[in-house]
Amino acid sequence: MTQQVTHLPERVGNPAEPLASVNVLLGVSGGIAAYKSAELVRRLRDAGADVRVVLTENAARFVTALTFQALSGHPVRTSLWDESAEAAMGHIELARWADEILVAPASADLIARLSNGHADDLLTTLCLATSAPVAIAPAMNQQMWAHPATQANLARLRERGVRVFGPASGEQACGDVGRGRLLEASELVAELAAARGPRELAGVDVLVTAGPTFEDIDPVRFIGNRSSGRMGFAVADAAARAGAFVTLVAGPVHLATPPRVTRIDVRSAREMRDAVFAHVARAKIFISAAAVGDFRPQSVAAHKLKKSGASTLELSLVQNPDILAEVAALAQRPFVVGFAAETEQMEEFARAKLERKQLDLIAANQVGSNLGFERDDNALLLLWPNGREELPQADKRELARQLVARIAQLRDAVAS
Repeated sequence: MTQQVTHLPERVGNPAEPLASVNVLLGVSGGIAAYKSAELVRRLRDAGADVRVVLTENAARFVTALTFQALSGHPVRTSLWDESAEAAMGHIELARWADEILVAPASADLIARLSNGHADDLLTTLCLATSAPVAIAPAMNQQMWAHPATQANLARLRERGVRVFGPASGEQACGDVGRGRLLEASELVAELAAARGPRELAGVDVLVTAGPTFEDIDPVRFIGNRSSGRMGFAVADAAARAGAFVTLVAGPVHLATPPRVTRIDVRSAREMRDAVFAHVARAKIFISAAAVGDFRPQSVAAHKLKKSGASTLELSLVQNPDILAEVAALAQRPFVVGFAAETEQMEEFARAKLERKQLDLIAANQVGSNLGFERDDNALLLLWPNGREELPQADKRELARQLVARIAQLRDAVAS
């Protein structure tokens, strides 16, 4: 079967950007080096990161929130007592939003408070409330840096997994010369990127489908599958964060497009098929997370159907194209990943689908009884020709990250 490629999407983002699609929460503590953090925001954004800034009360004496708002494109937080933000527990949302927390500069006082587990301002509270990795970039007088108390505090933080970037040696604002200078912005970006490690899908074209498909009965009614699209959107986001060029073909959902993802909106199964085959030629990985309707009405009424006194309505349905099977059957096919939502015998049915459609990997999940659909969490069973892996209940974003990591690993094994 020959497919026509109508156009290829513009590639969004640049996988060479070492922090593409990474949410960086930048904490700025009090000290003269705080002025350098403005340049750091710009450098982080140049590296592809989305940056939000939190200033301590003392930092705001050296630099202004307005400066960082202009550079980051986001409002700057300075206090736990911001009523508009905290009405919805804003500090917790900010802690969850962050992929990385970087405190630069980190003063001796801030380091001491972090070491002792204080949560007496917004920044220290965020560092305790997040599950994201925390890094600090010390900046202080050389004698303060060398003091045993500071070194003991740093040792305790390192034991807890906090990464310490720098400091550098050189002339300081107070006139001293020695170790205690904040690393340059470019060095901090490089340190943060190196700490995150290599990105598994850098430069790889990934095609993802997500959400339901709707099949019209008449101008006001349709049949469709029950899907919020959250899992598929999370997969697209995770692939972009792994460095891929991602094209997302989305059914009718009310979700924001993940950063650095090209989105194509469709409604029906046939529209989704057309969009997939318009872009699959360039894809190295195809992830079919959409809940595509298996059937559609044989004909669509031109006008709204009326009851007309009838107590029943019969619909004649015809089969929709099997997008996943068609992609898997291509002579030059990408690495093909399917999903299976099952209400019973999950592993048996998913394994049969994997083999029947000649997939490289299938992600199965239990649905029904308040499982799977319209939730922020899920659990997945991954099956491939010679293996299986269970991903326990977790936030769908975390599951998507684990799934993408496994896809990259299996694809590399097939390629080799």
